[in-house]
Parts: sequence; C-alpha cells; structure tokens
Amino acid sequence: MMCSLELRRMDYTIVGVTNHHCLQLIPANLPKDQQKVAIADVDGILQVFSIKKEQIQLHFKTLPGSPICSVKTAGATGAVVDKIFIASGNQVRGYTKKGKLFLTFDSGMTEEIKSMYVLENELFLCGRHTYTHYRDLKDNGSYLCGDKIVDVIALYCQNSNRLISLIACEGRMIRALEHSRVTLSMEIESSPTILHIYEDDELRIVLFGTTDGRIGILDVENLKGFQSWLLSNEFNKSPIGAIDSYDLSDLGRKQLIIGRMDGNIEIYSVNLKEDIEDTRLIFKYNCNESITSLQCGVVGFQGHEEILVVTYTGRIFGLTTKSIDGDMDNSTGSYMASADASQKIFGLKADIEELKSKVLREREKYHLSTQTNFDDVSAIPLLMVKDSFILDTKTSTYHLTIEVPTAIDNILLQCNTEINLLDEEKNSAIVSYGESDSEADNYLLATYRCQMDTNRLEMKIQTVEGKYGILQAYVSPMVQPKCSRLLCYEIKVLSLHQRLYQFDYNRPFNTLILKGLFSLAEIHAWVRQCLPEVAEKPCSTEKTILWYGSTIVDSVLECRYQKGEAEFMSDNISTIFILKETLISDATKRKIKIDVNICINDESVNFMLKTIEEKLLTSQKISEEFCLLSALDEVAVTEEEASKYLSTKYKDILLRAEKIRESNRQNQLNKLYDSISTLYINYSNFRGFNPHKKISTLKGYLKDFNYDGIMTLFRSQQHKSENYSV
Repeated sequence: MMCSLELRRMDYTIVGVTNHHCLQLIPANLPKDQQKVAIADVDGILQVFSIKKEQIQLHFKTLPGSPICSVKTAGATGAVVDKIFIASGNQVRGYTKKGKLFLTFDSGMTEEIKSMYVLENELFLCGRHTYTHYRDLKDNGSYLCGDKIVDVIALYCQNSNRLISLIACEGRMIRALEHSRVTLSMEIESSPTILHIYEDDELRIVLFGTTDGRIGILDVENLKGFQSWLLSNEFNKSPIGAIDSYDLSDLGRKQLIIGRMDGNIEIYSVNLKEDIEDTRLIFKYNCNESITSLQCGVVGFQGHEEILVVTYTGRIFGLTTKSIDGDMDNSTGSYMASADASQKIFGLKADIEELKSKVLREREKYHLSTQTNFDDVSAIPLLMVKDSFILDTKTSTYHLTIEVPTAIDNILLQCNTEINLLDEEKNSAIVSYGESDSEADNYLLATYRCQMDTNRLEMKIQTVEGKYGILQAYVSPMVQPKCSRLLCYEIKVLSLHQRLYQFDYNRPFNTLILKGLFSLAEIHAWVRQCLPEVAEKPCSTEKTILWYGSTIVDSVLECRYQKGEAEFMSDNISTIFILKETLISDATKRKIKIDVNICINDESVNFMLKTIEEKLLTSQKISEEFCLLSALDEVAVTEEEASKYLSTKYKDILLRAEKIRESNRQNQLNKLYDSISTLYINYSNFRGFNPHKKISTLKGYLKDFNYDGIMTLFRSQQHKSENYSV
C-alpha cells in the first residue's frame, strides 16, 4: 500500500562546518519523549542541546579544538546508550550526556582518525589507510589497507555471535574483517560512501551507499558478500551522504531515509523481508545544501517523530510529522501565530536589527584600519571547501562538485591539457570562455559566474585519454576582502580506466615490457601518473599486479611491475601505445636507460572492433531517434493527431521521449568513433605506415559502420615487430 507522508520543516540552529557522522540523538527515558541532540563541527566544538517549547536549551558545549570527524553514542552491554564519544586528531574522548569528561584516549595512530565505530566495549578506528581494533581500550589488532577507507561499522552475528567489522574502501571494495584479518572482499560497481545496519524486528541487513547514488545490500553473516541493489540511480546520481532507518508512518515497518550530496532527502517504503523490489519513494525534499548527517527520533515536539538533518554548512533543521492544521485559519487559509509565537518573532526581528548594526560598525572599523599608517596585516582565514572529482563510468565523464560554507561569487577553471566542459542540468551558473592558448598551457580557461546565494556548484568534464595535465579551480566566495582558494585535480593519462578485481585472460593481448635501472618506487610513480585508483605507496610484495578496465570500449589492462622490470598486457593497442609514449618520456626526463619490447597481436584488432560494434550500433540508434524526436517536437504534433496520422515507430518515439533525451545526453557515439580512429592510427604507427591518408575513408565506413570495410583498412598493414632501446 502506498504510504503518503506529510512533513514540515522546522529550523533549529546553526553550528560550524560539519563532517559526516557528526550527529547523534541520545535515547530518551520513554519512547515518545523528546531526545537530546549531540552535534560536533570542524571547529572542534561538541554541544548537546534539546528543544523545549520551540526554544534551544543548551546542556553543555566544549571549547574549540581540533576538527571532530565522528560522533557516536554507546553504552555497556545491556545498559542505556547514553555515552557520547568523539574522534578528533588521533584521540577519542568520552562525555556523559550532562557534559562530564570521563575518557581521554590517545590511540597512538600515526594517521589522523577519519572514521570511528563504538560497539559496547569494542572501539574501531580508521585513518586514511589504517584500521585498528581496540577492546577495553587495548590494541586488539590492526590492518593496513591499500585503498582509502571511508567508513567502518561492526556487528555481532546473530547465529554464531562472531564479531565482524566492515570497512568501505574508495577503490570500489567493501572488506569484512574478523580478528583484524580480511575474511571476505566484496567488489561493487561504484565507490562506497557510507555503511548502515538496517534492523527491523529479527531482520538485520547491512546497506551501503555509493558515489553514483545507489543503495546496495550485503549478506555478511552468511559470507555471501554483495547481494543486490535496493535502490538504483535512475532519477538521481548524487552521492549518498547519510542513511537511517525508522518507522515514521507508524505502520510497524521501518522506512529507509537517505540524504544526498545535492541536498535531496528521500524516504522509501521498503520490504526487505519478502520483496526488495517493492521499494517506493514516498517523500522527497531538497534543502539545496549537501547532507552530512541525519537521524530520526523525537526532537522538536513530544510524541511526534521527525528527521533531524545537518548540512555541510552547519544548518540544523527537522522534518517533523507534527501537523500544522491547528495553526491555520480555516476561513482564510492563512497561518495564525499564537501570542508566544508573535512575541518570539518580534524578539527575533529585534535581534536581527541589532546584528545588522553590529556588522555595519565592524565593517566601518575594518575599513578605517586599512587606511591607517600602521603596519597591521589583514589576515584572511582559510576558506573551507568540500569538493569531489568522480568518474561516472556510464558516461565516461568526470563530475566536479565544489561547495563552500558561504555564497560563491565565481569559479575559474584552467587546465593545461585537452578537456571539454559539458552541460549540467543542476548548474545554473553562467559560463564564459577565454581564448585557449596551447603554447601557454591554457587549453581551457572558463569562468562560472554563480547566481545569488549559490554555495554549491556541479560541473561535468570530459577528458581525453593519452593527455596528462592538471585542472585548477580558483574558487572566489562573495566575501570581503576578496580572496580565492586554489584546488588542483590531476588528469591521468588513462583517466577513463577503472580498477578491476577480476581479470579475463581469454582475450588476444598486446604486451609492453620494460627493463632498466629503475627502482620500485620510480615505476610505481610512473604507473600512478598513468592510472587512477593507484595507492600512494607500492606494496611490500616483490611484484605488484593491478587490473584495469576501460569505461568506453570495455578493454582490459594488466600491470605487473617490480624493481627493474615491468610488463603491461592489454587487448587494446591504443592503451599500449599511450603507456609506451608516457613511460619512455618519463624515463628520458629522469635520464634512466630502459629497454622497451612491444609485441602486437593482430587478432586483438578484430576482437576490439567486435567489442565496440554493439555499443556503437546502440549509440547510432539513440542518435537517430533523438534527431527524429527533435523533428517531431518542431512539428508540435498533438496526441490526437499522433494517434491518427503517425506510424507505430513515431508513436513509440513520442512515448519514450524523456528516456531518449536522457540517453542522448549520455551518448558516447563520438567517443566510440574517436576510439576506432585512434586504434587505426596507433596500429598503423606500430606497423610503420602513415595512417592519415586513409582517415577520411575510415570515417566514411564508421558513419554507416561498414565492418568489412574497416577490417580491410586494418589488414592492409604489413606485419612488423618493434623493439626499442632508450
């Protein structure tokens, strides 16, 4: 049965900039009693407050310190969960709900704590790459992870009572650990962002959110790993920032509440016991700020559940189930403020006027100080920025997201390599382009001028494989004095490849072998420059093996390297060519002598074209349907005319209009054309022929995809092996 929820927003207060897992509700004595709120920010301040008669009642507040990355509540076995734990730097501190400090624990970790989980007397701390388990504050084991760890949870198995911890890793992997040893590695299609334990009666399932906006299900207790997707990203691809489960509708079954980085808060009716496909969206709200944490409980009004939400900028508000019918005038339909509410509004207006005058006085004081002859220096505080640069594997484009706590004036993008900016629906900024100058390493120079009160901007960027560079973003907020924050993003040589954890050896491979006087650190740095998702430091093993796949043409790449020797295998000749050019260039700059041996397999050309063929034909069909749809839109055919005069083909196109438009936005037809053209050019170069004479012929074959004609061009090349010594 479809459940309809009616929630209204209640704004409570504002704190400093927040991290993920910054919010916890402290359980009340009775089920419907109002709960206390524990909130922490990057200023190092932990505060606990409650709401009484729509007024904030502060119970305690700590002094500023190091940024707090995580807040958790816990208690002894069988006791009330009323202890508050915060992680800051490499320390964990514990407070009672009344503000008494009862624990200061120095973890001894070399890295700063990034994520934390507390389960009774078990403490789990994770840095960027290290995982450490403490029992009764004593080190119980650790694990060094090659990937960046983004979240950690722990649970006791229902059948065996075994303690299992899970770490979500940026390299599209979730690992289960027992006794600090990995017992199960679960590969998923997108990088995880958050882990959540869904509990409803006797049912307990681990859920995870991803960077592409999906929710997945894990079967950890039976060691089966990734089970299925609970929520797809058909309508929203924004990363998941927060997850909670709670019965907001009093139907005896918990709903799934998620917060996204684009500000969307969504509630889903789920049936995880019987049918996971019975998942329906029953409520949606957008606050236009990224969500860092949310939790459900009774906060603002006694007896009324709500979703308490914290945004990146520190804004705290609730979506409450309390109806406002009692505050409405039925005759006019307008809101009626009570005497208390009117007095509060009057007091707030007076406070606002006082703050305005105070700001004006301070601004005048600052301007006067800048005109004096004293040697005082005007210090500009560091601008906090939350950003992400994520590859969308479906469209083979990068999504750049930048968010700051204040309004953005403009963002200047500059890049020293070939990239293209694509249209983004969520982006309302005005874009202006400067003249590109390849000699000055300005292949891209673009400025985004933001609308008023915009503090978050999304951009879509298309990179070109084979080109290495740095994308620089100058973020200028709308503050005085004027300042700008520089952000840098590395464009890898093989930027459209993603890490694989299984490899298909049943393909015809081309090989590239390097031998020379290079160290393990040097060859690892070269590989890291070429490919994404490579660890900062090489593994301690003698030989490192990495597997990658292309998001455009589905080719694969294996990298095996150690001190003095490296071998690369790929079914795509273009990948081998790019690696050869890049690695030889780096070795030449460092004056390292290397021997290069390349073996080209002619069968790989046929295999690659067959792999691309299905994608290319699908993309061509989408492009044709979009052209027909544009023509039908210009004709402006009504539904009645369409049913009378249009053929079945055109009627079907009109019915699928939205889907066709969305598919065309993701169309990779030109990328596939370029991939085949580049394959032909690289293959001809390896064989010692000039390919440019027949490029026009190849483009003609590609337009109608004449497979036999394309293969004839490739077969016209003569066999010639290549060996290089640099």
